[in-house]
Amino acid sequence: MSVSRRKFLGQSVLGLTAFSIVPRHVLGKGFLAPSDQLTKAIVGTGGMGRGHISYAGTRVVAMCDVDKKNLQLGLDKVEKGVKAFSDYRELIQLPEVDIVHVATPPHWHGIIAADAARAGKDVWCEKPMTRTIGEGKRLVEAVQQHGRIFRLNTWFRFESNFYGMNTPVKPIKKLVDSGLLGWPLKVTVSKHTGFDWKFYWIGKTDLTPQPVPLELDYEAWLGPAPYKPYHVHRTHGTFRGYWDYDGGALGDMGQHYMDPVQYLLGKDGTSPIFIEVDAPVQDKDAVGIFNRITYTYADGCQIVLDGEGKDDKVAYIEGPKGKLYKNFKTDIPDLDRKLAEFPEPAAQQTDFVDAVKNRKTFALNEANGHKSCTLVNLGLIAMRVHRNLKFDPIKQEIVGDEEAKQLMDQPMRAPYIL
Repeated sequence: MSVSRRKFLGQSVLGLTAFSIVPRHVLGKGFLAPSDQLTKAIVGTGGMGRGHISYAGTRVVAMCDVDKKNLQLGLDKVEKGVKAFSDYRELIQLPEVDIVHVATPPHWHGIIAADAARAGKDVWCEKPMTRTIGEGKRLVEAVQQHGRIFRLNTWFRFESNFYGMNTPVKPIKKLVDSGLLGWPLKVTVSKHTGFDWKFYWIGKTDLTPQPVPLELDYEAWLGPAPYKPYHVHRTHGTFRGYWDYDGGALGDMGQHYMDPVQYLLGKDGTSPIFIEVDAPVQDKDAVGIFNRITYTYADGCQIVLDGEGKDDKVAYIEGPKGKLYKNFKTDIPDLDRKLAEFPEPAAQQTDFVDAVKNRKTFALNEANGHKSCTLVNLGLIAMRVHRNLKFDPIKQEIVGDEEAKQLMDQPMRAPYIL
């Protein structure tokens, strides 16, 4: 039987008189004391994970890492008494944990986030959301079936200057929605529009196996990924260069760069139908670079990822009626006056603590996050098979290419499943 929080508190006057702070798990599932500070557990305490300690003012109560050195580095930055784990499956069972932060390499994101949702935890997940499209589908299902609040750790659709564009996304969204640029639109993500493709995230093809460091549980680090002999370059700071764990420059920055574009174009509920790729032939293990990837939607809108950066005068957004460049410069005369006549973009839920406490869908959630991660994964698949792709956004399937389709949902090493 469900009981309202007000009724519950009314029946517990004596208990509230005795305590000024009531932990959430003492009140019971679904109850939150006004004085309660949300708690979190961080899975993955490398440099990225340690950055999560301060996020949103929530309190760290547990940490997990399969590398003892990384785990200790994390523990050194929090108060004494924080619980330490080497197995996330034990951590997510803690009743005192409200939110699980997933800051592992991407090949672990989907499994840990879905398991946390099934355990009744809300989730704050690093980008890219999942390593494959299939993992993304199942993560969305787990979050929604269990009524959890999810946010992806990229924020440019709702705050901060959007990299080298030197403006937040909000005024760009207002311009796009106004129709002053026309339709359809082409968005070019290039070093000349303010976006650096980090092509130093490439793998090596001549690795000689090395002894596994004593502090690292390499089997647990690999988890669902295929077994490959240990080499330091495959792990920690340089894992992004290997297909088994991430997707190089596109895997690292793609969701940061393209999620706001998806929002700007109003494409949160769909995906492109055609993906064109220009890239060198890729190694089967080590990720390389791309020259150009173009995504085309059914209405003609395009997202162009320009890795070569040949056109130094390219507009960030180009439409039939006008262009927008870095620093919010445009070829539309008297833009400020014209734009002032249009409404501001719809408000977004950007306070994650409020979203958790009041069960509100966060601005960048499991559903639209999956769509922008699908952009990343479609580009990576096109690179790997070295050809263009057709995609059905309704069925969420690659059309007419069985080899590429197999890469949408790759096998996981036993006993790991999502």
